[in-house]
Amino acid sequence: MDAQTQLEIEAAAFRRLRQHLLEDRTDVQNIDMMNLTGFCRNCLSRWYQEAANAHGIEMDKDAGRAAFYGMPFSEWKATYQTEATPVAQAAFDKTHPTS
Repeated sequence: MDAQTQLEIEAAAFRRLRQHLLEDRTDVQNIDMMNLTGFCRNCLSRWYQEAANAHGIEMDKDAGRAAFYGMPFSEWKATYQTEATPVAQAAFDKTHPTS
């Protein structure tokens, strides 16, 4: 496989993952993703932002989230995010202790 084809396939897989997380499985909360996989939609939006910055495109956290989520993050939260359950929060706190 040549490099351009690989790049296009990887980009298509990323777009499909994004669609799955933002359209097909809006019921899955970011905290649950973090607890199970160690990353969530916000991580993906940060990686998107970092890749843009690495290519010389100025993008802050809010712009990265808006680009990834397809809307301002505040809108996503208001529409899809629910309060973390005590069990999910305890699992998160155990694996992500604060200093």
